[in-house]
Amino acid sequence: MDTLQERAILVGVHEQKDEHFEYAMEELKNLAEALDVEVVGEVTQKMERRHAGHYVGKGKIDEIQNYYEELDANLIIFNDELSPSQIRNIEQELNCKVIDRTMLILDIFARRAKTSEARMQVELAQLHYMLPRLVGLRASLGRQGGGTGGGLQNKGAGETKLELDRRKIEDQIAKLGHDLNHVKDQRETQRKQRKKSGTPVVSIVGYTNAGKSTLMNQLLKKMDGDNAKQVFEENMLFATLDTSVRKVELADNKEFILTDTVGFVSKLPHHLVKAFRSTLEEARDADLLLHVVDVSNSEHDYMMEVTNDTLQDVGVQNVSTLNIYNKADLAEIPYPKVSDNSIWLSAKEGKGLNELIELIKRHIFGQYTTCKLLIPFDRGDIVAFLNDKANVKTTSYEEEGTLMTVEMNAADRKKIEEFIISH
Repeated sequence: MDTLQERAILVGVHEQKDEHFEYAMEELKNLAEALDVEVVGEVTQKMERRHAGHYVGKGKIDEIQNYYEELDANLIIFNDELSPSQIRNIEQELNCKVIDRTMLILDIFARRAKTSEARMQVELAQLHYMLPRLVGLRASLGRQGGGTGGGLQNKGAGETKLELDRRKIEDQIAKLGHDLNHVKDQRETQRKQRKKSGTPVVSIVGYTNAGKSTLMNQLLKKMDGDNAKQVFEENMLFATLDTSVRKVELADNKEFILTDTVGFVSKLPHHLVKAFRSTLEEARDADLLLHVVDVSNSEHDYMMEVTNDTLQDVGVQNVSTLNIYNKADLAEIPYPKVSDNSIWLSAKEGKGLNELIELIKRHIFGQYTTCKLLIPFDRGDIVAFLNDKANVKTTSYEEEGTLMTVEMNAADRKKIEEFIISH
């Protein structure tokens, strides 16, 4: 059976204060295409603010109707989240399938979710979105059901069905909330263990399709060679929804944990941010954030703003950040280039990675200290521990024991304090 090719008209209201309207419409087109929807036309309207009842002005509805028939479309996609009453009014006027930006993003997330946690998070956001919209439809559905005269016995069949649907959704929301809390507790325990081990955590954040997964894979390959377990990467919106956590070991025995996060997009649905909160909180406890930016996109400043605002929404604040201006090759900017906490590079070409690794090391291993130790010969366990865990700079053998100069972190240093002879 052939699946119906969806042909959509995009509709957007350009409000007075919105400087990024054109970009939001372009992004809406990309979102639609990410779901294999063919965009056949676009209708926009400049207004002081969106129309409360129909989103666009009444005259525009007729224009959309004509356009819809003329272009043989079968779907209309609105650039903002529509209220329950707006959806109902527009569907009544146009008599066709209507979806908004939020539904589109939720649908992409639903298709991309691989792990059970991501699936639960997306489903929770979808149900939260649906609930008020079911309730909004009560009046029109109720009228279709039966008889005159008031009283409960005449409750419309549509409305009774709706009550049941509503209860089902509420039960499912409660169940998902419970299951996700369980996963959140496990995640919290893992985070605490990482914190306790003293291993620094570096978290990659940024707009969708900025090149976060490519950067992560290139870093892993560079530092871990062919043993590196790669993460999924693809040139598409929201390729990664599931947080990946990898341990990175450097040549000098220093190690850190590298995690990535879901990409952001403008007007990211509130329920989605809320549902993915525990995943995004990975970044809150990081020692360092790598904010990856597609510098070849003319709107990259705005994308950085959206990312920073979203991070703030989930409580990620005051974490040291390096700005990684990726795709410098496409932007025709000289690279690799480092300036303070910013670096211009090309993750795809692997150029600028050495400079980035040095920047990361400078930030997360700043608390490492070098000291001299004298270890009695009968404490070979300490020598083995240092060879395994610290950056050993020199080793020599004296009459009283093994003399070592090592660089190490504060947590390991505490364990061997008694053998330190000079700093």
